[in-house]
Amino acid sequence: MSDELLTEEFVCNLSKCRGACCVAGDAGAPLDQDEVAQMEAALPAVHEYMRPEGWKIVKKQGVAIQDPFGPGLVTPLINNEECSFVVFDEKGSTKCSFELAHRDGKTDFLKPISCHLYPIRILDYDAFQALNYHQWDICSPACDLGSELKVPVYKFAEPALRRKFGDEWFDEFEKVAEAWSKKEG
Repeated sequence: MSDELLTEEFVCNLSKCRGACCVAGDAGAPLDQDEVAQMEAALPAVHEYMRPEGWKIVKKQGVAIQDPFGPGLVTPLINNEECSFVVFDEKGSTKCSFELAHRDGKTDFLKPISCHLYPIRILDYDAFQALNYHQWDICSPACDLGSELKVPVYKFAEPALRRKFGDEWFDEFEKVAEAWSKKEG
């Protein structure tokens, strides 16, 4: 666990960034192998939320492709830019087709855990997983808002951390984080 999860502050500010993390970068969203089957099962419900160009890519490539820059799977991209599951609202902000279908009660699958956890990235090692804070200049509005609201990265990502690791894990981590904060403060 990187100390930055405790020391850095972050709250997504979609009114400023418009979800640029879904349209920028060099590859799609990282996927856990077990998510692929969940995404495929949810696809009939998600299809109605997708843009035609996203649906075309997914029909051709599937919900997951090999990451061109490393091991693992990622979501396919439209024109090597935005995630194939991205849609845009009337203000030009990104929305996730999976999340929209989930909110409407049409699927149990929320969205890829890497998207839900962001700005936390997980690196898998043989004996453990490392959780790191991913700093990206397009997220400077989120850093500004997090600083203004005094929300550490781990608190912002609490729902995703609970989803990934469970309530017991998060509750124990939070005790450690609070003890660390008192020691450092």
